Amino acid sequence: MRTYDVAPLFRSSVGFDRVFDLLAQTERAEASAAWPPYNIEKVAEDEYRITMAVAGFTADEIELTQHDTALLVSGQRKGQEGERQYLHRGIAARTFRQTFNLAEHVKVTGAALENGLLTVDLKREVPEALKPRRIAIGGTQAALGQDNAPARIEGEAKAA
Repeated sequence: MRTYDVAPLFRSSVGFDRVFDLLAQTERAEASAAWPPYNIEKVAEDEYRITMAVAGFTADEIELTQHDTALLVSGQRKGQEGERQYLHRGIAARTFRQTFNLAEHVKVTGAALENGLLTVDLKREVPEALKPRRIAIGGTQAALGQDNAPARIEGEAKAA
C-alpha cells in the first residue's frame, strides 16, 4: 500500500485541518476495522444509513455514541460463555469497536436491530443560517451593509 505525505499541504492551506486529519487517519486504519462487516448507503439527498452485521448480539449489548463528528458503535457480549460447549464455532462473538467520521451537521436520527442487522439512520441538517440564500439585484428591497451613495442630510433635502 502506498502512503502519501500531506505535510506540504499544511503550508499552503488554512482551515482544512479536519480533511488532512481524516487522510492521515486512513493510513492508520486498524486491521480489525473490517469486522463486523458493514454497508454505508445514501438513502436520499441528505440521508444516509449504516448497516452492520452483528449476529448474536442483542440491543443491550450494543452501544451507540455520537460525540461531535464521530459515531462510535461498540459491542460486548454479556452471554453465558461457560455454560455452552461448542463443537464448532463459526459465529464470531468477539467484542468490537467501530468509529465512523461524520460530516458536520450529520445527526443520528434512529437505530434498530433486526435479524442480526444493526441499522443506524443519519441525516444532514444544515442550519438555515448556513444554507445558501438568494440575493435580489435591484428592486425595492434595501441593501444591507455598506451603501456607497452620498449621504443626504434632512435639512439639505428640504432646501433643495
